[in-house]
Amino acid sequence: MQRILITSAIPYINGVKHLGNLVGSMLPADAYARFMRLRGHEVMFICATDEHGTPAELAAAAAGEPVAEFCARMYHVQKGLYDGFRLSFDHFGRSSSERNHKLTQHFAGALADAGLIYEVEQEQMWSEADGRFLPDRYIEGTCPNCGATNARGDQCETCTKQLDPTDLIDPRSVISGSTDVHPRKTKHLFMKQSALADDIRAWIDTKTDWPVLATSIARKWLDDGDGLQDRGITRDLDWGVPVKRGDEDWPGMKGKVFYVWFDAPIEYIAATAEWADANGKTEADWRRWWRKDEGAQDVRYLQFLAKDNIPFHTITFPATIMGSGEPWKMVDYLKGFNWLTYQGGKFSTSSGRGVFMDQALDILPPDYWRWWLLSNAPESADSDFTWEAFQGGVNKDLADVLGNFASRVTKFCRSKFGEVIPDGGTPGEAEAALTVEVQKRLDAYANAMEAVEMRKATAELRALWVAGNEYLQHAAPWSVFKTDPEQAAMQVRTALNLAALYANVSRPFIPDSCDTLATALNTATNAPWPDSAEEALTALPPGHTFTVPENLFRKIEDAEREGWEAQFAGA
Repeated sequence: MQRILITSAIPYINGVKHLGNLVGSMLPADAYARFMRLRGHEVMFICATDEHGTPAELAAAAAGEPVAEFCARMYHVQKGLYDGFRLSFDHFGRSSSERNHKLTQHFAGALADAGLIYEVEQEQMWSEADGRFLPDRYIEGTCPNCGATNARGDQCETCTKQLDPTDLIDPRSVISGSTDVHPRKTKHLFMKQSALADDIRAWIDTKTDWPVLATSIARKWLDDGDGLQDRGITRDLDWGVPVKRGDEDWPGMKGKVFYVWFDAPIEYIAATAEWADANGKTEADWRRWWRKDEGAQDVRYLQFLAKDNIPFHTITFPATIMGSGEPWKMVDYLKGFNWLTYQGGKFSTSSGRGVFMDQALDILPPDYWRWWLLSNAPESADSDFTWEAFQGGVNKDLADVLGNFASRVTKFCRSKFGEVIPDGGTPGEAEAALTVEVQKRLDAYANAMEAVEMRKATAELRALWVAGNEYLQHAAPWSVFKTDPEQAAMQVRTALNLAALYANVSRPFIPDSCDTLATALNTATNAPWPDSAEEALTALPPGHTFTVPENLFRKIEDAEREGWEAQFAGA
């Protein structure tokens, strides 16, 4: 048994997330966590809301709410949606927690003690119209690197170039839209990332098993231009983690907060401590996941995130941990994802373009979305959601393959033998061949999941479902029953055991449907991974009772698809 720590990128608190946000980190992390639990490993799956910084302030202002109240409300909104999609977090925390405040201040103090924090008097953009300094995300303008006109003051999402607000061409205030912005002097703390560049590069060079997407983005930050630059870690904001050195006030930093991208990754650790607090655990219980001197040396740590978050998880957060000089656990494997686009373009909240998580759950059960998104995960390149592809995936994979198999075999058994596993007959060559094929597919599926290859894993799982349909079609127990009822009984018994296997091993992707099928078959909804295909295909003995499940999946009709296309096309 391994101990496996899993974190998915913490989502901004500023609104309901769309399907691209879901498949870009949280959903594949959940499938992986569920698979590892199924295999018998000890798993800690952590996520949280990212509540600091300008996105929270801007969203709260737009909603007409104090930012703390807005964040508290949206935390419950987001958590409810993640529960709705059956994301099996061991704990879903908040970056505004007292735990994260204290831990962020602790890291800042450790970095200062190591000589890696220094004060800089710099020019920051001041808006005359707004009467305030504008933090990086309160400013937009033209990117000096690629020319995109909607670059933010911290990063251009088009080319992923790290920026400072003063780099932008034709900057404007996000608050008022005013272009009457100009630099004014203020003081901030900077972290000496440049002093850690060689250590980070050497660490990245050891990650030969990481996706190229992750290592290439990290090396771009390390090696482009003048190399890794020092980074400001404080901002002129009211909402955030107050700038302190441990428990002490930081001279000259009154009224400032830590930069959201400094405190947000630290919340992974803090949220695990929140888990301990919420479940009556001790300090040692959470520290064994994160401190290498307290047990975390045996932990395998995986991060799941979209490509725009890669720099902060391969550079900023590692620099914080390395620079602290303390034995914190660092990531072993980083799974980066590309974008999910919508009908050939971007999702857009403002224009109502694309499907957001609350809307998706209003339309169809979570398993429909989970299956399509994971089987089309944007791993090696961007993926595009189209309603036609979604309809085809649901109808062909879920309804025609898995759903049809479960329905055919249970209904046929009920009609000929009753709702009980029938006795009689001896397995022959067809069953031996099926056992070999099932073992092959189980192994391939497990190997793909171990390698964190979601699309490949779903392809192997679907092939496992197809094997059952092909067996049932070739065996044709409905015909055999006319001349050899005992042989037909053996075939049905084999197929029902196969259905029980599907209910077990498909759970990482379609948990609700698996629970429905397992309950109908009168088997455990938390059964462990089978030791072998041979064992799995004989697990339900003659005399075992079951009920015919409700239709596991319904097909999406053309008229529905056309209606949804129009509904979510955007203004």
